[in-house]
Amino acid sequence: MANVVLVTGGSGLIGKALQHIIETEPVGSRFGKLPNENWIFVGSSEADLRDPTATLKLYEKYKPTHVIHLAALVGGLFKNMKYKLTFLRDNMLMNDNILHASHTHQTTKLISCLSTCVFPDKVEYPLDENKIHLGPPHDSNFGYAHAKRMVDVQNHAYNEQFGCKFTSAIPTNIFGPHDNYDLEGAHVIPALVHRCYLAKKNGTPFIVAGTGKPLRQFIFSYDLAKLFVWMLREYDEIEPIILSVGEDEEVSIKEVADAIVKAVGFEGEYSFDTTRADGQFRKPATNKKLIDRIGGFQFTPFQEALDLSVKWFVENYDTARTGVKKD
Repeated sequence: MANVVLVTGGSGLIGKALQHIIETEPVGSRFGKLPNENWIFVGSSEADLRDPTATLKLYEKYKPTHVIHLAALVGGLFKNMKYKLTFLRDNMLMNDNILHASHTHQTTKLISCLSTCVFPDKVEYPLDENKIHLGPPHDSNFGYAHAKRMVDVQNHAYNEQFGCKFTSAIPTNIFGPHDNYDLEGAHVIPALVHRCYLAKKNGTPFIVAGTGKPLRQFIFSYDLAKLFVWMLREYDEIEPIILSVGEDEEVSIKEVADAIVKAVGFEGEYSFDTTRADGQFRKPATNKKLIDRIGGFQFTPFQEALDLSVKWFVENYDTARTGVKKD
């Protein structure tokens, strides 16, 4: 009997990366699909996962043996702060329905995607998998973070009561093709890529907010997709696992901007607006558990990954610039 891997949020950044990896990695290889596997990628247009009936119908339609749950209500800082209850309730409904359907349909394995925002606001760095519940998350992520934390709580409860193999991944900052490049809602890399592209196109200066000194860990979406496939095959723990480059691969915002200037081919005026706030200087996470379990992994060099991302953005500018995803 063939395995069926259902990917929710299949039209988003990670979903599209998973689809790319499954289509390009050799069948039967460590990060490729198995000969007896069918991968199904679904977007929000196929089922409203906040609705338990719609979620169950999705499971009845595809009968998944394995599920990678990526679907979530996400948004920028302003939306997270303004709509705390919406982010809490919508994400809790989606997650609860997916976990319940995975249990009732006897899904062999479920992997949910969390975020580093689940970690406490005040915590000793580096972040690791044992620190998730040591204090409240930052107030700006109140709803989203608490909803994601509950996935970890439910994973353990389902395992202890029913023996379910439910686990979760915690990626650091993700970037790549099919990201949200909308200037109003994009994260740092896609936002800077879009602004640099417009500066080149319009012959205007490329100005980056802040000093450029803060440090961040970025993971290329194609690398993350491979790690999700690895989790599906080889990671059998209920405890979550951080999927990230190492602390020694933190890059400054200036290094990010320099790499974007190179990838875009921008030759105009380029500077930093030091009157703008930098935000948190660094929030490093350790990938020690990942490297211990996987036994080594070759991450794509940052400039190479950025070049691929910029190439996709330029080639798909009409849809990419608005953050519109195709289901």
